Amino acid sequence: MNLHQYAETHEVTNQPPPLDGANLYRLDLPLQEWSRRFGAGWAESRIDAYGALAGGPLMQAGFLANAHKPEFSSHDRYGHRIDLVEFHPAYHELMRTAVEHGLPSLPWAEPRPGAHVARASMTYLHSQAEAGTGCPLTMTFAAVPALRLQPELAEYWLPKILACEYDPRNVGDRHKAGVTLGMAMTEKQGGTDVRANTTRAYPVGATGPGQPYELVGHKWFCSAPMCDAFLTLAQTEKGLSCFLLPRHRPDDSRNQFYIQRLKNKLGNSSNASSEVEFRGALAWMVGEEGRGVPTIIEMVAMTRFDCMVGSSALMRQALTQATHHCAHRKVGGRLLSEQPLMQNVLADLALESEAALALSLRMGQALEQLEDPQQAHFARLVTAVGKYWICKRAPAMINEAAECLGGAGYVEDSILPRLYREAPVNSTWEGSGNVQCLDVLRALSKEPGVLDALFAELGDGHGDPRLAAHIGNLKGAFADTGDMQYRARQLTEDIALALQAKLLLEAGNAVVSDAFIDSRLTGGGRVYGALPRGVDVAALVTRATPAWAN
Repeated sequence: MNLHQYAETHEVTNQPPPLDGANLYRLDLPLQEWSRRFGAGWAESRIDAYGALAGGPLMQAGFLANAHKPEFSSHDRYGHRIDLVEFHPAYHELMRTAVEHGLPSLPWAEPRPGAHVARASMTYLHSQAEAGTGCPLTMTFAAVPALRLQPELAEYWLPKILACEYDPRNVGDRHKAGVTLGMAMTEKQGGTDVRANTTRAYPVGATGPGQPYELVGHKWFCSAPMCDAFLTLAQTEKGLSCFLLPRHRPDDSRNQFYIQRLKNKLGNSSNASSEVEFRGALAWMVGEEGRGVPTIIEMVAMTRFDCMVGSSALMRQALTQATHHCAHRKVGGRLLSEQPLMQNVLADLALESEAALALSLRMGQALEQLEDPQQAHFARLVTAVGKYWICKRAPAMINEAAECLGGAGYVEDSILPRLYREAPVNSTWEGSGNVQCLDVLRALSKEPGVLDALFAELGDGHGDPRLAAHIGNLKGAFADTGDMQYRARQLTEDIALALQAKLLLEAGNAVVSDAFIDSRLTGGGRVYGALPRGVDVAALVTRATPAWAN
């Protein structure tokens, strides 16, 4: 017997080709259309270039940065306190690429129509490759409006934020052309209830905005602790106030900023999140004393916006993996993407993904028009609505996309387990679901003009009787002021669906808008893949599965 003829056990067949090196922008027809629609056409070549990076070297760096988690050393081998977090080189590659392409700075460095949308589009692509680095990138981006409230601090720090230079060295900020900024707001006893914070600020000399203080206390969550400075909250004699706390003092000595440990998190593994203590840490007041919460609100719109974009990105990458697999995998002699039940699932996932992207980029457009009171009111409301709804939808959507691959979507060789573990962070960070819904009620009841701005945006439902009926029901729900807190989640969901439906109708693709409205406003099931009859699922799957181009 010739044994060698049995050495090969099988031939590998019926597997999709690798997506390695694909340009994520060119794969994504909805992103191309929506970014142009909201004014970022002038930046298309930049977005396209970032799409090539995200689908190529950054995608590979993302796997490495998550496989090799940050490592913390409190002391060196001689016993000196060093508070050092070290990252894999892939993490620095991701950060350097993002910073050099303006992800933390583009709208501030180039304030023109479409700049927020262009930046959001590149962030959307970056987050598909690796989402953990989005935390320091977002915090740096979002710090700018708060810093501008304190001109003497802005004069020093803003040029370094806008420089598009990444410098991860553990040296004083005065030796760097470019910096990153973090946030450290919450404490053990209060969490999101920052008014319960106990960290104290003691004046070094004169008191008030722009003056130095020494902070004593702790923060329960401080992500990216190797950032060059942090916006934080502490109590003064006049109440909770905002401060900028650099990691190094002006003389280059280490500030009294001590990392206690790194968090062992569900996901977001490439990003270090820590617990820290301030033991007389030098910091400068930002904004009015006792007005810390209104000061950091300047950041909240931007961080919530990025939560919307980030969750939309995770959903899009999950959809990309599912449609690619099903376009090449055969069962029973037919491609999965041609079989009615799988088409129903993929089409439903595609609707969720596109609606999330549309609302996120519409939010980006509003951020560029905050001088218009109606747009400012819209942004005030929709950052909370969008963060609640889009971030809540992501985990279940990604789980369904992984099921499309079967066991192949459950193993760590696939990106889908990482996407699934990453999805809950955007729901939790910057206020969990209930916090967002309570903020929706607060905005609608206490800030004049917000409710009017919402219904001005929705109009008559773009002439669609199904959406018009939904808007009418929404008005009735707000006219009934009983049990508003109890009903807050349903109200927020109904606002989100109305806004998404209206955006899809305005875009003019009836296949997409009709399917969305029929499944979200007037029918549909409680799980993905239960679209009603009459939906052109084949067209929706085709739209979500463009030609794979480099």
